[in-house]
Amino acid sequence: MAKQMVGRVEAIWRYPVKSMLGESLEAASIGRAGLLGDRAYALWDHATGRVASAKNPRLWKTLLGFAAHCLESPQEGAGATAVAITAPDGAQGTPDGARVISSDPTVDSWLSQRLGREVSLLDQAPEGASLDQYWPEVPEREFQDVVNELVLPSGTFFDSCPIHAISTASLERLRQLEPQLDFAVERFRPNLLIRPEAGSSGFVEESWIGHSLGLGDDLRLQVNDGCPRCVVTTLGQGELPETLEILRATARHNNVVAGIRLSVTNPGEVRVGDPVTLLD
Repeated sequence: MAKQMVGRVEAIWRYPVKSMLGESLEAASIGRAGLLGDRAYALWDHATGRVASAKNPRLWKTLLGFAAHCLESPQEGAGATAVAITAPDGAQGTPDGARVISSDPTVDSWLSQRLGREVSLLDQAPEGASLDQYWPEVPEREFQDVVNELVLPSGTFFDSCPIHAISTASLERLRQLEPQLDFAVERFRPNLLIRPEAGSSGFVEESWIGHSLGLGDDLRLQVNDGCPRCVVTTLGQGELPETLEILRATARHNNVVAGIRLSVTNPGEVRVGDPVTLLD
């Protein structure tokens, strides 16, 4: 396949603490293990012995009300950078705008009080770490209101892949098919939002699966597969309301897939506006 420009980077996001709201960036460094500072931390639930994740909303959907941002630019090999965590208004024992720093010795008790469960903030994933994943009933995919265990990739707090991207074309297609629903990109929690070249439509990024993408001067990403969606897309966060129909719509129209999962073949920098090139 000839080298071909397929779009531009529309937006970049980093989520320093798993299942908390993240931060929009103008530029980011991506190393072998993913976007630096992304999912650098997670909460460990002492009662279950598992990582806390909004994938189990019966316990953890309130995590999506907390926000986290890095206090300095993360550096490759330098360990987890300091992160500020802000509690949502109205959280237990929290005045408006209350926040804590990851290095604060009271951070675990601060979080435990506000979440109502004993948790610890970790910057290293325990060997064999896993989380509970709830599958609501989605008739189109025969999900049956069950919770199963998802084992995380060794040494990481990622669910499966280091980089997740979605195109504006996919979101627009879902809006066309289900105009009554709000397919805000924030529901899908990507690292990269890509605006395809003019004339592209539909779930265009799925045509890139099995190929490499070039971004900026050096960054190279392998497109591994489509990204199956989960209950997190349906949960309320910020101004977005809770609605199970978001997940049901992706099931009805695209086999519950929206976006792509990628791995890093050559680290580099990425900026909003960078061209995205299909390399092979």
